[in-house]
Amino acid sequence: MRTYSATPADIDKGWVVIDADGLVVGRLAAIIATRLRGKHKPSYTPHMDCGDNVIVVNAEKVVFTGNKRREKIYYRHTGYPGGIKSNTAQDWLGGRHPTRVLEKAVERMMPGGPLTRRQLRNLKLYAGAEHPHAAQQPVPLDVAALNSKNSRRG
Repeated sequence: MRTYSATPADIDKGWVVIDADGLVVGRLAAIIATRLRGKHKPSYTPHMDCGDNVIVVNAEKVVFTGNKRREKIYYRHTGYPGGIKSNTAQDWLGGRHPTRVLEKAVERMMPGGPLTRRQLRNLKLYAGAEHPHAAQQPVPLDVAALNSKNSRRG
């Protein structure tokens, strides 16, 4: 027996489109992170970028459970003394960058490093329902059908 290790010629990257309308942020981010890394494939190799390209539409319509939309705080630092800044999830979702909530959730579910930064470039987030990647013929992925807890629709 030999351990299989994929080479760049063996990697087959697909395109997946996910409609985030009514989906729970953390559960959606976990599924996206798995797809970006390629861990859903039997040919997964930890040191290669073998994940799919993921397109997320309606990213501004994601939902939080409980009171997280109002109470969850995202911190960042400017680099200057006393330069801690904070935003709530509600500020981001209702502001200029509504996709940032999902972007940060996915980013923080992946290991840090050069490979992760390369894999995050395969994530395309759009606040609205349209995306410019129709030529790649993305396959729709119904995340709500995977588990009843993934969705909070009515």
